[in-house]
Amino acid sequence: QEGSLCAQHCLNNLLQGEYFSPVELSSIAQQLDEEERMRMAEGGVSSEEYRTFLQQQPSVNMDDSGFFSIQVISNALKVWGLELILFNSPEYQRLGIDPINEKSFICNYKEHWFTVRKLGKQWFNLNSLLMGPELISDTYLALFLAQLQQEGYSIFVVKGDLPDCEADQLLQMIRVQQMQRPKLIGEEAAQSRDQRLPRSDVDQAIDVNHPFDGTGMLDEDEENFQRALALSRQEIDMEDEEADLRRAIQLSMQGSRRSELSGSLPQNVPQPSHSSQTDSLSSEELRRRRQAYFEKQQQQLQQQDQTPNLQDKATLSSSTPEPGSGGDMSEEDMLQAAMNMSLESVRNHLNSEEEK
Repeated sequence: QEGSLCAQHCLNNLLQGEYFSPVELSSIAQQLDEEERMRMAEGGVSSEEYRTFLQQQPSVNMDDSGFFSIQVISNALKVWGLELILFNSPEYQRLGIDPINEKSFICNYKEHWFTVRKLGKQWFNLNSLLMGPELISDTYLALFLAQLQQEGYSIFVVKGDLPDCEADQLLQMIRVQQMQRPKLIGEEAAQSRDQRLPRSDVDQAIDVNHPFDGTGMLDEDEENFQRALALSRQEIDMEDEEADLRRAIQLSMQGSRRSELSGSLPQNVPQPSHSSQTDSLSSEELRRRRQAYFEKQQQQLQQQDQTPNLQDKATLSSSTPEPGSGGDMSEEDMLQAAMNMSLESVRNHLNSEEEK
């Protein structure tokens, strides 16, 4: 519909033709305004009521948006010999007329008007906000009108003979079957606009687990999914390397201490497999070295942020680190130290066997 000219569309849908224009309805509204002004002037042009009436908006029967009052619609229908009766008025309710025996209704809520009319043997909702007529079954008509009343609509019964129209004549011979309710004007545009909006990570995760069409994920979603898997694998690999490093350091330190103990004890004294003191020392040493390792990692990350080219200049040392430099050892230095200590323990063990 154009602008807010729903009253014009309501009348033309009821009569099934271009019978009224905005100019004609404006003329009726101005005529009604003049009649009301004359009635107010009968009480005296200097009265308070008359001055208040003049101070109101230019018209109470229309406005700049294209709205027209029920008085304008009622006067326009009188030209065709048609009358409006309030549907829920006591006078009409006493008649006990079944709604399906009527011919048409006009419905109003705030500033919106639309027509419900019988064409042929079927009822149609001719709301100008819909993209097409909506079929209403006879059994649903009373419920439809009751629902409108609950939503605050004012319903008027149109009494009188409507002018003939082709739609009424055609639908007298055939019946319409409607498979889908017509959408509101602008509803499709809103849906297409929502589909173009970027989706959140949650929506993408849902699509990954439950693809809508069964054909798989979009390229962008698949790329994000693969990237997340790669990062997860890297974290698992780092955890595995750290676990292997801890085990190698612990074994090497246990082996070196056992060889030292075997060399210091007399040969006729049985050597215990391990002692509580050795375990406590190895645990303390392991905690200290691990703490140094993580501090070294943190320092390397900070150095990489400040000087990106520092990694190209760094070199790895394959020599055995000194005992006092454990806090500055890298991951590969610690692994090399563990291997050297393990080899040293093996050599000590072989020397002790030879001395025996």
